[in-house]
Amino acid sequence: MEYNNDRIADYSDEETFSRGRIDIPFLLLTLLLLTIGVIMVLSASFPRAYYTAEIKTPTYYFTRQLIFALGGVGVMLIMSRFPMSLYRRFSFVILAASVILLMAVLVIGVSGGGARRWINLGFTTFQPSEIAKIGVILAFSTMICRLKGKMKTFRYGILPFAVILVVVVGLLVAEPHLSASVITILIGAALMFVGGARLIWFIGGAGGIVVIGAIVVKFFAYASSRITTWLDPFADMSGDGYQIVQSLYSIGSGGLMGLGLGQSRQKYLYLPEEHNDFIFSVVCEELGFVGALLILILFALLICRGYWLAMHCTDRYSFLVCTGISTLLAIQVIFNIAVVTNLIPCTGISLPFFSYGGTALLLQMAEMGIILSASRSIPTA
Repeated sequence: MEYNNDRIADYSDEETFSRGRIDIPFLLLTLLLLTIGVIMVLSASFPRAYYTAEIKTPTYYFTRQLIFALGGVGVMLIMSRFPMSLYRRFSFVILAASVILLMAVLVIGVSGGGARRWINLGFTTFQPSEIAKIGVILAFSTMICRLKGKMKTFRYGILPFAVILVVVVGLLVAEPHLSASVITILIGAALMFVGGARLIWFIGGAGGIVVIGAIVVKFFAYASSRITTWLDPFADMSGDGYQIVQSLYSIGSGGLMGLGLGQSRQKYLYLPEEHNDFIFSVVCEELGFVGALLILILFALLICRGYWLAMHCTDRYSFLVCTGISTLLAIQVIFNIAVVTNLIPCTGISLPFFSYGGTALLLQMAEMGIILSASRSIPTA
């Protein structure tokens, strides 16, 4: 599938395309999800914040998340003011910076949970993998625009992209950060496919990934243990299966309408990461199937609106970037829901706008701002 329209330029220039208004539906959906997410952080986190000896403040996580959320709104609006040509101009700089940070995290990074993924900034920590994802999207979009008709060849349509993915994913695996590796590969593949690469290369690539995955499961203990736990979490309820079992208890106890906002029982130190990667379990327990479904509908509307904006962009670069960011959002939402419901093995994937994490939230809002920037050039947006 290739975006091909003779009247469309390779990329927008502020002197070529008028800078109109941002897309209001996309903006409102983003703000609504962000608001619900911050409220759920308050509900999910206050028991752990209160019972943590170093904190002893029930609103600790909520206050920090609220500050980053407000800052994120500002970042989103600022990013929406920059023309897309500016993002194209600095796309490789952002990608290079992310690679340097990924190398730095292996040396000076903070360890946790058997992995070294974070860099300590003093007041908070951040994962360079988040920057790497948007760096891949921006750089791949630039490369596709430059290569144009050469995307169907292996030399130009596959090889340079594969080299970048090998470097980025190799550094992610070294942390190790398997979930970010998978997401980065999927984003890159999606952009290459939309950019016009031949389908046969993806079939071969999928086969290679299966082989590599089998090798990882065979020789890396942490990967094989997660597969074993995924297949039967109740076999070791007090060990590796504890977290997913507590998540399933939380989801099941919510029933149709939920226990009520703030009434979750599992968040009282039974469910690990209740305000982070597993916050959707608390959502299901407190708001029930109906509330969780409404939130998923909001995510679906936001993602579909992102793709709609992509299809109506007035230049190819904006189309590719909007497609990449919308795909990233969709992958993270689907993977997070699949993890907390044990549809896929447990991996460290946060739920956008909901999971606690200041710098990750800022970057997510920045990505929404980039889509809003692209929407300014759409006459009907």
